[in-house]
Amino acid sequence: MVKEFIVNVLRGMVIGIANVIPGVSGGTMMVSMGIYDKLILVLTHFIKRMKEAVALLVPIGIGMLLSIAVFAKIFSEILFPRFPLQTNLFFIGLILGGLPVIYGKVKGKSIKVPQILAFVLFFVMVVGFALVGEGGDASADISFSVVNVIKLFGVGIIAAATMVIPGVSGSMIMMILGYYNTIIDTINDFINALKDFDIAAMLQTFVVLVPFGIGVVVGVVAVAKLIEFMLKKFPEVTYWAIIGLIVASPFAILIMMQVGAIGIVEILTGVVLLAVGFVISLKLGA
Repeated sequence: MVKEFIVNVLRGMVIGIANVIPGVSGGTMMVSMGIYDKLILVLTHFIKRMKEAVALLVPIGIGMLLSIAVFAKIFSEILFPRFPLQTNLFFIGLILGGLPVIYGKVKGKSIKVPQILAFVLFFVMVVGFALVGEGGDASADISFSVVNVIKLFGVGIIAAATMVIPGVSGSMIMMILGYYNTIIDTINDFINALKDFDIAAMLQTFVVLVPFGIGVVVGVVAVAKLIEFMLKKFPEVTYWAIIGLIVASPFAILIMMQVGAIGIVEILTGVVLLAVGFVISLKLGA
């Protein structure tokens, strides 16, 4: 019980980091960690499976919050800028480590035109998002108004949807929409205010975080319902679409990656970290 709790916290930390790194998909990490199907199930049947849902969602939520509060800043401000190749290859390793699990869902089954189309369509979609997402790091207007509250609610729904769908980077979509810096800066402001126990400063961040957070909850539940329906009605097509999203993710990460000069040391350490990420993903997905 304790071991499972700790493992789920670690899974949540990986998912949390992935959700704030442009180009990396939190949904893909859920698949790679071997908990995607379980998460969809408990999210869509929360009342009926409340005990199971709480046992799964609480440690994952704790891990996500810990990673966002502590490690996300380290990754975004230190590791990615200083070691872009190695860090990106580590995440690619995490992604590829989840492929054996998801491929096992369709292994041995015949591949028909719908499955091929699903794979190609979603592969192209992810790579396309990466190609148009570069440089979209503007900050949105967050002055208090009814229109901005509605916009933040809508962005929360979109962000949640893309965070749940494997292969699609929620942070990358938010960057395209111009809300990435706004949300990240507001989260950092809230954390700083919480550390200083500055109630007034915390309340100021609620103008952004509350409507955005409500949108995230609505988006997660809505998309989970849709994915559950697709897995029931069209399981093989859905799994091949997910495989297309996952296979496209490394390409999307490499397209979004900004690197300078690459030497033999960077390549060797990057390959090692790719292997480490692959093994970690296999272990956490077991």
